[in-house]
Amino acid sequence: MGSLSTAGHADRIFNALQSNDAARSALVASWKRSCDLHRLEPTDRSPPQRLTDSEFKSVREGMEPLITAAQASLDRLYQAVGGVGCCVLLADRNGVPIERRGSVGDDRTFRDWGLWTGTIWSEDSEGTNGIGTCLVEQRALTIHRDQHFFSRNTLLSCTTAPIYDHRGNIAGALDVSSCRADLTEGFVNLIAVAVGDAARRIEAENFRLAFPHARILLAPTEERLAGALIAVDRDDLVIGATRAARQALGLTDESFTRPLLASDLVVTGDGPNQDTFADAERAVLQRALIHADGNVSAAAQALGISRATLHRKLTRFGISRPP
Repeated sequence: MGSLSTAGHADRIFNALQSNDAARSALVASWKRSCDLHRLEPTDRSPPQRLTDSEFKSVREGMEPLITAAQASLDRLYQAVGGVGCCVLLADRNGVPIERRGSVGDDRTFRDWGLWTGTIWSEDSEGTNGIGTCLVEQRALTIHRDQHFFSRNTLLSCTTAPIYDHRGNIAGALDVSSCRADLTEGFVNLIAVAVGDAARRIEAENFRLAFPHARILLAPTEERLAGALIAVDRDDLVIGATRAARQALGLTDESFTRPLLASDLVVTGDGPNQDTFADAERAVLQRALIHADGNVSAAAQALGISRATLHRKLTRFGISRPP
């Protein structure tokens, strides 16, 4: 970019900061953090910081479970957006991309822009940007071209969604970035939907891998949220819940310090209640018995619960063995 447009971008930021927009605009609030908290200058032309090879190796090793869970979703997302000059980045909670998908023909361009594994895209390093600001605000967002803080990043369009781990804590971010000048607002909106869907799929797969011996059930929430999953052990105790399930059911880390029966999860109000959840559980038990030809031991084994637990459930629901 030329010096005039660089100065113009800086002026736009400073004018916004001198107004009251920071109290009303999330974007200007991020610009304010970049200036006041992180002491960054929008005209700074320094290239993005990068981890050393040894630092990156250590960071990546710590993220292996999430990387494993993300592979299929990263491939699917790239198939959807790669043909129009976008790259896909999976970043850790500190804003460092640890996995990437992109066209070989675009590699040099994206590497020059810092859209590469090992580059630091935290907000305190790069100012307002898709990955860093998403992680700070913990919400899906798009930072489009001159919404970036640094003038050198104003040719980028970055659409990002947060990813939460199996305990409901922020684990990283999923980003689709492009340098194309002809990226329309409509297509950016489509990218945002695709990124959000892929982030939820990664969370769900990561959750399943974190509880390999548990039954993974859709939590009985009012909106039937696709990402609201709970993990249930062989004794019908809830041993884990995704962030969406925790929010919908009011669960906290403290909730898992004492036994919590799946059947005790009740949604009040006009939405589904305990009967809805019980109906679903009753149907699962009946199918298991039918598939096992009425053999309680075989049905219990198929369900991953003890024979005594299955007997208790059958009695509670008034279910008899099929003739």
